[in-house]
Amino acid sequence: MNLAVDVISDVICPWCYIGKRRLEKAIAALDGQHDVQVNWHPFQLNPTMPNEGISRKEYRTRKFGSWERSRELDAKVIAVGESEGIHFDFDRSDRTPNTVDAHRLIWLAGQNDCQDAVVEALFRAYFTEGKDIGNQQTLMDVAAEGGLDRQAADAMLNSDDGMDAISNGGEMSQKYGVTGVPFFIVNGVVTLPGAQAPETFLDAFKQANT
Repeated sequence: MNLAVDVISDVICPWCYIGKRRLEKAIAALDGQHDVQVNWHPFQLNPTMPNEGISRKEYRTRKFGSWERSRELDAKVIAVGESEGIHFDFDRSDRTPNTVDAHRLIWLAGQNDCQDAVVEALFRAYFTEGKDIGNQQTLMDVAAEGGLDRQAADAMLNSDDGMDAISNGGEMSQKYGVTGVPFFIVNGVVTLPGAQAPETFLDAFKQANT
């Protein structure tokens, strides 16, 4: 059984990171009996975000009504993350970035067979290390960590390459009626919104092949 899993996500979405872990658990449970190809597609939670990003405190306060409410939500995500082996450290992050360049980097990684590693490195850089993944220098560091050639990343970031991936991701989201992320599509036929449990992914895998 061959499986193709398309993941629509944004790299500043903590539930996308949690969803990645749960998907990985489901794939591991297959015990290598099936070939699973995972492809990541861009979704911009903040399409009008300035190129330089904005203060995380300002952004979260505006989005959730108060900084206290934001911290309550962060605490819940931190607890879920720990159960999945993810150490969210929101206090280290003082900026909410524009994610266009990060998505372009993921696209480039997909052309070079290291997409999963680069996605993982981006999530870790932002959520655990508190790095600004809207910064090109940071993105080149992440690229190198994920196994992508640093010069290739630099050349791409200083061009318009990968912008088609952004528009194509938008079209895919429209096609499947995506309004929030993460969103998973299995073999183009079974859709799963949200960071589902591994068992739910396994059920979707079976459904996609019946």
